[in-house]
Amino acid sequence: MDMSVTRLPESRAYRELEISRVHSEIRSIVQDCVAEEVPVALEFNGIAHAVMMATPADLEDFAYGFAITECIVNTASEIHDCEWTSNAQGCTVSLTIAGPCFARLKEKRRNLTGRTGCGLCGTESLAQVIRPLEPLTSTLCFDTKAVLRAAANLRAHQLLLTVTGATHAAAWCTADGNIELIREDVGRHNALDKLVGALLRSSLDAGSGFVIITSRASYEMVQKTATAGIALLVAVSGVTGLAVDVAQSAGLTLLGFARGTDFSIYSVPHRLSLDAS
Repeated sequence: MDMSVTRLPESRAYRELEISRVHSEIRSIVQDCVAEEVPVALEFNGIAHAVMMATPADLEDFAYGFAITECIVNTASEIHDCEWTSNAQGCTVSLTIAGPCFARLKEKRRNLTGRTGCGLCGTESLAQVIRPLEPLTSTLCFDTKAVLRAAANLRAHQLLLTVTGATHAAAWCTADGNIELIREDVGRHNALDKLVGALLRSSLDAGSGFVIITSRASYEMVQKTATAGIALLVAVSGVTGLAVDVAQSAGLTLLGFARGTDFSIYSVPHRLSLDAS
């Protein structure tokens, strides 16, 4: 297994505590680690836009991914600068974006302040919920064995989960099933945004591989994946009906319950090579 992607979790992503643990009715004092969850404010050209509860690690990736998956910018080149600061209240990530993007943002400004991974808080209209997606034109066909290999290896790359037991992960895999990038967060949407941002800031071709997530696949996860130009989304857990509808309309192949040698295909099955399994 290729472990080059594996990184030690950033120290600010978790905290060590002294706690009481009870096992078989016997209490003992032990050291434990808990995942951090703080308000992360996103500012564009000096204007506050959103506050999300997130793990305070990989914040530049988070900001880039959020900007793309929320259609604030269309390409990474439209982000001119990104920096973050922290204080006792939380973290602030400030992005400078191209003028036309900022003008568009001001027209549809909304406040997304909400709970962990909340994707709807502050949405102003029903039309903003299910936004139209450009149909994916990928002609790739993915090998079943590659998908299952990635699913089997995913847990070994989740170092923050190993430390805290409290985080989701999103990973980008090559077509042959090697995990090249992974990001973790207390929020499943945040983990995927961080992954998309990391892809944008890397030399990898996002559309040449696929994404696997540890959570359920809701419609927002499908939207974010399709917006990033990725044609296959694999969920370890289940999917929602709306996620299936959005995936079908976008031409995205959606898999759920990818565990062991099993999985379910919910949309666009032709992109998966079943005869190789």
